Amino acid sequence: MNLASLFGLELILTSLFIMVIFSTTRRDALRGFEAWAIGGFLFVAHLVGAQLGDASVNPARSLGPALIEAMSKDAGALAIVWLFIVGPIFGGLIGWQLFKLIHTD
Repeated sequence: MNLASLFGLELILTSLFIMVIFSTTRRDALRGFEAWAIGGFLFVAHLVGAQLGDASVNPARSLGPALIEAMSKDAGALAIVWLFIVGPIFGGLIGWQLFKLIHTD
């Protein structure tokens, strides 16, 4: 994938992930299924994202392996690691704002 598409994938998956987390942990949400909803979404996001461009939805999950790879081989992974840090940060902010827009209580 090109960098713009990869950035968009990170943005969308993280936005949806944050919305799932916030929606399932609301006070009026159905209790007992939070872990299934959050874990299930993360599972599907990685199933889809790994095939399309190694979506991480987690900056720490991307930074750690990039640093290890840079120490062992070359700094190629560090050249695009910014995308896996900036994408989820902005995606999280977008997901939070969408949640606030949908749930206006």
